Amino acid sequence: MNKQQKNAVTLAVGLLSTLISGLSPAQTLLQIDASAPVPVPLTGHLQLGSAVSPKGETLGANNQYLTRNGKPWLPVMGEFHYSRSPADSWEAELRKMKSAGIDIVASYVIWNHHEEQDGHFVWSGNRDLRRFVQLANKVGLDVVVRVGPWAHAEARFGGIPDWVVAAMPTRGNDAQYLKAVERLYGQIGQQLKGQLWKDGGPVIAIQLENEYNLNGPGQGAAHISELKRLARQAGMDAPLYTVTGWDDTVYPSGEVTPVFGGYPDEPWGNSTTELPPKETYAFRFDSRVSGDLGAQTAASAPGTAASDIGLTPFLGAEYGAGLPAMYRRRTLVSPDDIASMLPVQLGSGVNLMGYYMFHGGRNPLGVNGVSTLEESSLSGGYNDTPAINYDFNAPLGPDGQQRPVLAKLRPFHYFLRDFGAELATMTVRKPALTPANAAELQTPRWAVRANGDSGFLFFNNHVRQYAMPTQKQIRFSVKLTTETLQFPQQAVDVADGAYFLWPINLDLAGTRLRYATAQPVARLDAGKDGLVYVFSAQAGIPVELGFDAASAAHIKAANSSKARSQVIDGKLVLDRLQPGSDAALTIKRPGARLVTLLVLTPEQTQQLSIGELAGQRRLLLSAQSSHFAAAGLELLSAGDPHFRIAVYPALSQLPKSSLALKSVHRDGIFQVLEAEQLERQPQARISALREAQAAPPIQIGGLAKAALQPSPESFKAAAAWKIELPEAVLKGVDDVLMQIDFVGDISRLFAGTQMLDDWYYNGQAWQIGLKSLNAKAKGPLHLSVLPLRADAPIYLPREHRPDFKGAPQLAELRQVSLIPVYRWSLRP
Repeated sequence: MNKQQKNAVTLAVGLLSTLISGLSPAQTLLQIDASAPVPVPLTGHLQLGSAVSPKGETLGANNQYLTRNGKPWLPVMGEFHYSRSPADSWEAELRKMKSAGIDIVASYVIWNHHEEQDGHFVWSGNRDLRRFVQLANKVGLDVVVRVGPWAHAEARFGGIPDWVVAAMPTRGNDAQYLKAVERLYGQIGQQLKGQLWKDGGPVIAIQLENEYNLNGPGQGAAHISELKRLARQAGMDAPLYTVTGWDDTVYPSGEVTPVFGGYPDEPWGNSTTELPPKETYAFRFDSRVSGDLGAQTAASAPGTAASDIGLTPFLGAEYGAGLPAMYRRRTLVSPDDIASMLPVQLGSGVNLMGYYMFHGGRNPLGVNGVSTLEESSLSGGYNDTPAINYDFNAPLGPDGQQRPVLAKLRPFHYFLRDFGAELATMTVRKPALTPANAAELQTPRWAVRANGDSGFLFFNNHVRQYAMPTQKQIRFSVKLTTETLQFPQQAVDVADGAYFLWPINLDLAGTRLRYATAQPVARLDAGKDGLVYVFSAQAGIPVELGFDAASAAHIKAANSSKARSQVIDGKLVLDRLQPGSDAALTIKRPGARLVTLLVLTPEQTQQLSIGELAGQRRLLLSAQSSHFAAAGLELLSAGDPHFRIAVYPALSQLPKSSLALKSVHRDGIFQVLEAEQLERQPQARISALREAQAAPPIQIGGLAKAALQPSPESFKAAAAWKIELPEAVLKGVDDVLMQIDFVGDISRLFAGTQMLDDWYYNGQAWQIGLKSLNAKAKGPLHLSVLPLRADAPIYLPREHRPDFKGAPQLAELRQVSLIPVYRWSLRP
């Protein structure tokens, strides 16, 4: 066949495909069959604990989803380690999590934080588990307690105390070990007494062990069974018992429920270059494990979670809301690297969205005030981690900083709060064409979860560190139970980095939204204003809404004279709608409440918070960090004394304000309040103490056979500076963030000889809240920077690899900035 004949065949195939799809040659129709009936949920396999509260509220689980009071429940869970944060900050930080759409707070009980010395337990101060659980209950969060005894958590010996490790076998049914675990569990049980769901408390689940795939004499399922028996004996009777389900985990089927996770990189790996595309960004249709999650033991056989896939719901506990910097591999993720995982996980069937970590922290020092409790190769650990810092690049930093990723995650959390019950019952449907594997980047990545004639479409065109092709001029064809729905009418381009979820036949209080090229975010009862459905536009994708043609008489475009309404193929199609603060359209059916659709811009959506203010659930838009307090609203602004908050529905009376109101006006349907605080510009005084010396070569070894953190003696080569803070540096502000901009290997901050914090250079801003240091930092601080060698066999993100300019090493302190955190409190 010659070239001309080949071209003719190619053209003929293209024309045939076009005729089959009914599209112009420039368009692509992506197809999926979602018509199969949803299986009936199976019950009875899981042996749950007491699941009825004194008020008659119930929790349960079938093989598909969790239930609350008999209804499907799809909550969001975030990890926050109480023993790594100041106790006096817990309530405010838990409220930040609640305001961000978190429903459940999870926390490890790290054994060596409580019983570092044999028989001497500490449950006070920052280790007061009972108080932490009570505060979670106060702010309206449920609690999952991860009791270990082995936690990992980047803690020394996985959290198991030195005296245990030295004296007996661990992580199995050794009698001496079980006696120590029984005593630990008894202590935890006392801490949780009266706080369990059955008592009216918030504790809904107990996690046993972690990353457990050991299977030998006294191990495997027998060990997990024994841990569950000891937990129940200690009074820990909870509706759910969980274990981590990855890396061929082993557990007794029916006795516990596996939970899963996935991370956008592998900081525990030993590669010094970028990794291939991670499975975390690829939809899964026949498995629940999303790549390597860093288990430190090797399985001897396939685990229980794989054979249990049809018997247990798909629950998540460790989807990385950030990543730690480990010595040999210092990953740094962007907000989109994290948020783009959500449509993938939800579109793969996850029915509990759980994050690790959601709030960063700092490791406590040992009982002598000097020894450290981090995971390290010096103590036989697989990883080297900072001695103090446990930032984890989390949405909430160790000092409560609300980071940009939070703005990307909140809309998904709000969606799950209002639409999760519908999504939970929906089954994952696989497209006709899927990528060959996680590394194949050309084929569109999408999935549908459907139940009959309704569902949600999930799309991801973001893969960390890899450019994705623009998916040009695409439309979707979804075969449902009684129809095949094709949308949108105008084909769209999906750019590199885009990700979203769209509704299919979503019920808007009696009116059916056939489809939308905008993401549903929330459903709000606005009282006299009726019901408000909040959507978010996606950058570069025009908003198009499809309704039944019969709804035309009830629907009115409200916000733009440019809006277009037309009937196409029996559907009312509205397009050219302008996202913003005005209502996009209204629906008024005879005898029914008014329904308003609000379509926010992508920028407004990232400023959106939803919570109760003045006795009513409201929408808030603010560029400042905000969270709902016990009796009002708190706004925090790092570095900018100007505040602006837009509220809907409007407050009938102006609130009491800690700052004088500068302006009150309207922006579309929103009421706007503005205020300003007196600007402060504190400065630190820096003086050099020591110049850097030649750093010794980095050694290769340890369990990972990779770069080892320098020995303590190596720090004699560190450069050092004195940092003097101004008097009354915290006066008039909520906090001051000291931001240390350096280039080197490892930096440490001291007050005298006490180490306050430490940091591995990775390009991320290192911030330390002076409020948390105030009691410790008497007199000047001292900062050391160990030089980074040009030949260091470690991974650094390509955009943050320093230019050595021919020098053998670098140790530079570029700047120490003091960033005031201003506060604005509003009380109804």
